Amino acid sequence: MKKHVVLAFAICIISAGAAFAQGTKAAVDRESDSLIVESQDTVLLKTYAARYNPRKALLYAAVLPGLGQIYNKKYWKLPLVYGGFIALGYAINFYQDGYINYKAKLFSNLENGYTGDSDIAPGDVYTTSTYRNVVDLYRRQRDFMIVLMGGMYLLQLVDAHVDAHLKEFDLNPQLKVSWYPSVEYNDLVGRTSGVSLVLKF
Repeated sequence: MKKHVVLAFAICIISAGAAFAQGTKAAVDRESDSLIVESQDTVLLKTYAARYNPRKALLYAAVLPGLGQIYNKKYWKLPLVYGGFIALGYAINFYQDGYINYKAKLFSNLENGYTGDSDIAPGDVYTTSTYRNVVDLYRRQRDFMIVLMGGMYLLQLVDAHVDAHLKEFDLNPQLKVSWYPSVEYNDLVGRTSGVSLVLKF
Protein backbone atom coordinates (compact mmCIF):
# COMPACT_ATOMS: atom_id res chain seq x y z
CA MET A 1 0.00 0.00 0.00
CA LYS A 2 2.80 2.37 0.95
CA LYS A 3 4.58 1.52 -2.28
CA HIS A 4 1.51 2.51 -4.31
CA VAL A 5 1.13 5.83 -2.46
CA VAL A 6 4.84 6.65 -2.92
CA LEU A 7 4.61 5.67 -6.59
CA ALA A 8 1.48 7.83 -7.12
CA PHE A 9 3.16 10.73 -5.28
CA ALA A 10 6.27 10.40 -7.46
CA ILE A 11 4.17 10.33 -10.63
CA CYS A 12 2.32 13.49 -9.49
CA ILE A 13 5.59 15.31 -8.81
CA ILE A 14 7.09 14.27 -12.16
CA SER A 15 3.93 15.34 -14.07
CA ALA A 16 3.83 18.66 -12.18
CA GLY A 17 7.48 19.26 -13.01
CA ALA A 18 6.90 18.46 -16.67
CA ALA A 19 3.88 20.80 -16.80
CA PHE A 20 5.90 23.55 -15.10
CA ALA A 21 8.74 23.09 -17.59
CA GLN A 22 6.33 23.31 -20.54
CA GLY A 23 4.72 26.44 -19.07
CA THR A 24 8.13 28.06 -18.60
CA LYS A 25 9.11 27.16 -22.17
CA ALA A 26 5.83 28.63 -23.47
CA ALA A 27 6.45 31.81 -21.47
CA VAL A 28 9.97 32.08 -22.92
CA ASP A 29 8.56 31.60 -26.44
CA ARG A 30 5.99 34.37 -25.82
CA GLU A 31 8.69 36.73 -24.60
CA SER A 32 10.78 36.18 -27.71
CA ASP A 33 7.80 37.34 -29.88
CA SER A 34 8.26 34.52 -32.32
CA LEU A 35 7.17 31.00 -33.02
CA ILE A 36 9.37 28.72 -35.07
CA VAL A 37 7.71 25.79 -36.79
CA GLU A 38 10.24 23.14 -37.72
CA SER A 39 9.56 21.72 -41.14
CA GLN A 40 11.10 22.15 -44.53
CA ASP A 41 10.62 25.92 -44.21
CA THR A 42 10.99 28.01 -41.07
CA VAL A 43 8.03 30.31 -40.39
CA LEU A 44 8.44 33.33 -38.12
CA LEU A 45 5.23 34.75 -36.70
CA LYS A 46 5.65 38.18 -35.12
CA THR A 47 3.33 39.56 -32.50
CA TYR A 48 1.57 42.92 -32.60
CA ALA A 49 4.42 44.53 -30.66
CA ALA A 50 6.75 44.05 -33.62
CA ARG A 51 4.38 45.70 -36.09
CA TYR A 52 4.15 49.39 -36.87
CA ASN A 53 2.76 51.41 -33.98
CA PRO A 54 0.26 54.06 -35.19
CA ARG A 55 0.77 56.22 -32.09
CA LYS A 56 4.51 56.25 -32.62
CA ALA A 57 4.05 57.19 -36.28
CA LEU A 58 1.70 60.01 -35.25
CA LEU A 59 4.16 61.27 -32.64
CA TYR A 60 7.07 61.22 -35.08
CA ALA A 61 5.03 63.10 -37.69
CA ALA A 62 3.98 65.68 -35.08
CA VAL A 63 7.57 66.31 -33.98
CA LEU A 64 8.99 66.61 -37.50
CA PRO A 65 6.83 66.54 -40.63
CA GLY A 66 7.78 63.59 -42.80
CA LEU A 67 9.28 61.56 -39.96
CA GLY A 68 6.10 59.49 -39.65
CA GLN A 69 6.37 58.58 -43.33
CA ILE A 70 10.00 57.54 -42.76
CA TYR A 71 8.90 55.38 -39.80
CA ASN A 72 6.31 53.69 -42.05
CA LYS A 73 9.01 53.19 -44.72
CA LYS A 74 7.03 55.19 -47.29
CA TYR A 75 9.99 57.20 -48.52
CA TRP A 76 8.27 58.13 -51.79
CA LYS A 77 5.90 60.39 -49.81
CA LEU A 78 8.72 62.61 -48.54
CA PRO A 79 8.95 64.72 -51.73
CA LEU A 80 5.18 65.24 -51.54
CA VAL A 81 5.30 66.36 -47.91
CA TYR A 82 8.32 68.62 -48.20
CA GLY A 83 7.37 69.81 -51.68
CA GLY A 84 3.97 70.88 -50.34
CA PHE A 85 5.54 72.73 -47.41
CA ILE A 86 8.11 74.45 -49.64
CA ALA A 87 5.46 75.50 -52.19
CA LEU A 88 3.16 76.85 -49.49
CA GLY A 89 6.08 78.61 -47.78
CA TYR A 90 7.01 80.24 -51.08
CA ALA A 91 3.40 81.36 -51.62
CA ILE A 92 3.19 82.81 -48.09
CA ASN A 93 6.44 84.71 -48.65
CA PHE A 94 5.26 85.98 -52.05
CA TYR A 95 1.97 87.33 -50.72
CA GLN A 96 3.61 88.77 -47.60
CA ASP A 97 6.14 90.69 -49.72
CA GLY A 98 3.39 92.00 -51.99
CA TYR A 99 1.28 92.97 -49.00
CA ILE A 100 4.13 94.96 -47.43
CA ASN A 101 5.06 96.60 -50.74
CA TYR A 102 1.55 97.71 -51.71
CA LYS A 103 0.68 98.72 -48.15
CA ALA A 104 3.71 101.05 -48.15
CA LYS A 105 2.50 102.62 -51.43
CA LEU A 106 -1.03 102.98 -50.03
CA PHE A 107 0.25 104.72 -46.89
CA SER A 108 2.45 106.96 -49.03
CA ASN A 109 -0.60 108.04 -51.06
CA LEU A 110 -2.63 108.67 -47.91
CA GLU A 111 0.17 110.70 -46.26
CA ASN A 112 0.57 112.86 -49.37
CA GLY A 113 -3.15 113.67 -49.49
CA TYR A 114 -4.26 111.36 -52.31
CA THR A 115 -7.21 110.00 -50.35
CA GLY A 116 -9.84 110.00 -53.10
CA ASP A 117 -10.75 106.88 -55.02
CA SER A 118 -9.65 108.41 -58.32
CA ASP A 119 -6.53 110.25 -57.04
CA ILE A 120 -3.28 109.13 -58.67
CA ALA A 121 0.10 110.23 -57.29
CA PRO A 122 2.58 111.73 -59.79
CA GLY A 123 4.64 109.03 -61.46
CA ASP A 124 2.19 106.30 -60.39
CA VAL A 125 -0.38 104.42 -62.46
CA TYR A 126 -2.71 103.10 -59.76
CA THR A 127 -5.28 104.94 -57.67
CA THR A 128 -5.52 104.82 -53.90
CA SER A 129 -8.65 102.68 -54.22
CA THR A 130 -6.75 100.17 -56.34
CA TYR A 131 -4.01 99.98 -53.72
CA ARG A 132 -6.61 99.34 -51.02
CA ASN A 133 -8.08 96.45 -53.04
CA VAL A 134 -4.64 94.97 -53.80
CA VAL A 135 -3.56 95.19 -50.14
CA ASP A 136 -6.76 93.40 -49.07
CA LEU A 137 -6.25 90.75 -51.77
CA TYR A 138 -2.64 90.03 -50.79
CA ARG A 139 -3.49 89.88 -47.09
CA ARG A 140 -6.39 87.49 -47.76
CA GLN A 141 -4.26 85.24 -49.97
CA ARG A 142 -1.42 85.20 -47.43
CA ASP A 143 -3.82 84.20 -44.64
CA PHE A 144 -5.34 81.51 -46.85
CA MET A 145 -1.90 80.05 -47.57
CA ILE A 146 -1.16 79.97 -43.83
CA VAL A 147 -4.38 78.01 -43.31
CA LEU A 148 -3.34 75.63 -46.11
CA MET A 149 0.05 75.18 -44.40
CA GLY A 150 -1.76 74.10 -41.22
CA GLY A 151 -3.94 71.78 -43.30
CA MET A 152 -0.83 70.27 -44.90
CA TYR A 153 0.63 69.63 -41.44
CA LEU A 154 -2.57 67.89 -40.30
CA LEU A 155 -2.77 65.90 -43.55
CA GLN A 156 0.70 64.43 -43.13
CA LEU A 157 -0.19 63.56 -39.50
CA VAL A 158 -3.30 61.70 -40.62
CA ASP A 159 -1.40 60.00 -43.44
CA ALA A 160 1.29 58.68 -41.09
CA HIS A 161 -1.28 57.44 -38.57
CA VAL A 162 -3.55 55.73 -41.10
CA ASP A 163 -0.63 54.24 -43.02
CA ALA A 164 0.72 52.64 -39.83
CA HIS A 165 -2.73 51.11 -39.22
CA LEU A 166 -2.91 49.76 -42.77
CA LYS A 167 0.45 47.98 -42.39
CA GLU A 168 -1.43 45.24 -40.49
CA PHE A 169 -3.50 44.23 -43.50
CA ASP A 170 -2.11 42.02 -46.22
CA LEU A 171 -3.51 42.45 -49.71
CA ASN A 172 -4.18 39.52 -51.93
CA PRO A 173 -1.59 39.64 -54.73
CA GLN A 174 -4.24 38.25 -57.10
CA LEU A 175 -6.47 41.28 -56.49
CA LYS A 176 -6.61 43.26 -59.72
CA VAL A 177 -8.77 46.06 -61.07
CA SER A 178 -8.59 46.87 -64.75
CA TRP A 179 -10.73 48.53 -67.38
CA TYR A 180 -11.13 47.78 -71.06
CA PRO A 181 -12.94 49.47 -73.92
CA SER A 182 -16.04 47.53 -74.87
CA VAL A 183 -18.44 47.48 -77.83
CA GLU A 184 -21.82 45.78 -77.58
CA TYR A 185 -24.58 45.24 -80.09
CA ASN A 186 -28.21 45.45 -79.05
CA ASP A 187 -31.18 44.86 -81.39
CA LEU A 188 -33.10 47.75 -79.85
CA VAL A 189 -30.39 50.38 -79.58
CA GLY A 190 -27.77 49.14 -82.01
CA ARG A 191 -24.07 49.35 -81.39
CA THR A 192 -23.00 50.92 -78.06
CA SER A 193 -19.49 51.73 -76.96
CA GLY A 194 -18.29 52.03 -73.41
CA VAL A 195 -15.80 50.95 -70.81
CA SER A 196 -15.81 47.65 -68.87
CA LEU A 197 -14.46 47.58 -65.32
CA VAL A 198 -13.12 44.13 -64.40
CA LEU A 199 -12.45 43.09 -60.79
CA LYS A 200 -10.39 39.95 -60.17
CA PHE A 201 -10.22 38.41 -56.70
